Amino acid sequence: MKYYSTNHQTPDVDLQEAVIKGLAADKGLFMPERINILPASFYENMPQMTLQEVSLAVAQAFFGEDIPSDKLKQIVFDTMSFDIPLVKVSDNIYSLELFHGPTLAFKDVGARFMARTLGYFVNGQSPLFGAASAKDACIDLAESRQNRTQSTVNVLVATSGDTGSAVANGFLGVPGIHVYVLYPKGKVSLIQEKQFTTLGQNITALEVDGTFDDCQRLVKSAFMDADLNAHMKLTSANSINVARFLPQAFYYFWAVAQLNRQSSIFNPQRNIVCCVPSGNFGNITAGLFGKRMGLPISRFIAANNRNDIFYNYLLSGQYNPRPSVATLANAMDVGEPSNFARVLALYDNSHEAICADISGATYNDEQIADEIRRVYETNGYLLDPHGACGHRALREGLRPGEVGFFIETAHPAKFKDTVEAIIGEPVAIPQRLQDFMKGTKQSINMTNKFADFKTYLLAE
Repeated sequence: MKYYSTNHQTPDVDLQEAVIKGLAADKGLFMPERINILPASFYENMPQMTLQEVSLAVAQAFFGEDIPSDKLKQIVFDTMSFDIPLVKVSDNIYSLELFHGPTLAFKDVGARFMARTLGYFVNGQSPLFGAASAKDACIDLAESRQNRTQSTVNVLVATSGDTGSAVANGFLGVPGIHVYVLYPKGKVSLIQEKQFTTLGQNITALEVDGTFDDCQRLVKSAFMDADLNAHMKLTSANSINVARFLPQAFYYFWAVAQLNRQSSIFNPQRNIVCCVPSGNFGNITAGLFGKRMGLPISRFIAANNRNDIFYNYLLSGQYNPRPSVATLANAMDVGEPSNFARVLALYDNSHEAICADISGATYNDEQIADEIRRVYETNGYLLDPHGACGHRALREGLRPGEVGFFIETAHPAKFKDTVEAIIGEPVAIPQRLQDFMKGTKQSINMTNKFADFKTYLLAE
């Protein structure tokens, strides 16, 4: 499979180069040259399959030409080693709970898959970096900075919350890879921050004086800088990387498989609606890929917080990015969603075609809080702020004859103070989060100026 740039100013590359480079040389995002449609027999058998089996079938359609089947199976089965249940909230509305992984957030899927795929390409597989010896694989992670720069692939990732923890934990201890997590100072929850600032080893946290958009800009600028690329091997683990965003399609198939098992509410002709809390738009783009592969989801709803750039695009046809604003749903605080370029590419830049498959909704903090309180009191189901956007948009947008599910992106305990203030009750913290909270924060302060970031990396 070849991958082209959304800017169409650079030659197509194979999967290996797309994963390792992260971003195309012309600053575009990589897209697969085609989307394979899965056979009808797969959809017929899907309700009887396991999560890992469903995921492997989808992964083979994406990556089967480029990764040997035994290796791909190992990557997929290791990635999808936790449950992703579909839970009924009310009549015709279901929550796809993506918070049962290691960091209790939906990004565990993409981050774990990418970590294992990049590790496969880097450690002895990639001619771009040469074969790694057994000695290289065993280099102590506390080796000198000079040796680390020469022998290591450096992953740069910007986070508005959950990406940093998922990527950091997915790559923790992977030989030959060092991760730099850039996050906006004071704009992620304490629990989110603890999940990637307490790890040490091959994980470095950079606390940026600015917004998520500043962090994302620093990462993109680093990829385009000749001096940095000559000094060190760089790649990204944000959803701009194809190995991060494509595997997110797995759980859309799994949601439909679980609906299909409940014959009392599902038949192949019934309209299924999926609502996705949306920030950088990698998640919903993966779902749209699933639809192109034949997945029977009739339409999508993109739920925004006050950062409503995509919502306004749907209304006007004009894309006008602007600085992000802080909200209760902080992981969606994105003023210039990177994956919008992929949505345009998928629909050949047709606003009409995009609007045919996707509608939008936008909510302020008061509305988000109201939805958390309402659903908890009425249905006994506790939402996180991002899932609250998704549930409200689905509740308000579901039409007669439709059944819908929304993406519950993170465990509400990751936003403990916020959620407790809304419902007036304590929120239990899962043991995995308690373990993170015991760690000691280790971070490096960074301005939002690229010159300062570049100077820091050149000294690494």
